[in-house]
Amino acid sequence: MPTALITGTSRGLGKELVRQYAADRWQVIGTERRDMDMNDVAQIRRYAAKLHDKPIDLLFCNAGISGKRGMAIGSFDFQSWEEVLRVNLLGPAALAEALVDHVAASERKTIALMSSRLGSIGESSGMTLPYSTSKAALNMLAKGLAATLASKAIIVVAVSPGWVRTDMGGAGAPLSPEASVRGLRKVIEGLTPRDSGRFLSHDGTEIPW
Repeated sequence: MPTALITGTSRGLGKELVRQYAADRWQVIGTERRDMDMNDVAQIRRYAAKLHDKPIDLLFCNAGISGKRGMAIGSFDFQSWEEVLRVNLLGPAALAEALVDHVAASERKTIALMSSRLGSIGESSGMTLPYSTSKAALNMLAKGLAATLASKAIIVVAVSPGWVRTDMGGAGAPLSPEASVRGLRKVIEGLTPRDSGRFLSHDGTEIPW
């Protein structure tokens, strides 16, 4: 039975990821802020230590925050922006570092970082800068980890769920969490070592950096 560790599982896409993987007979370890705060590197390391030598086939770094909305030139809230970067970038980096040996010990050896099309520099419109810059940085983390972990045969990808009807995406989004997660799971299931370091949408298409 493969094992997935998924962060940010209290609602939205994280909750749906847990539901679908569990229904497909995976062992799922789900985390949320109360047991592992992605803003607290020390807590992340303590949580990882409790897993001892357990292999993790899929490490899915899903937890993230959008930060204060409506920020633009003249109204930047740098404290909020810094929190977004800590949670969306440094948290996944700390988690990947803490669990890299667990992933390497598994059969599937996969790390997925939940990014967003808003993190594409090539497609940037200049909107939602705190969130977008955090996801662009997360994409660089995925690319860098893919290169540095290739010797351990670990596949690392950044994935975008599309525009989904969640608290973050809003009620007007075209995709349901169920459909988005089905797509993400299909993409992850089909990954090969040649895909490591790519930025992929839920429908399998590649997104420009």
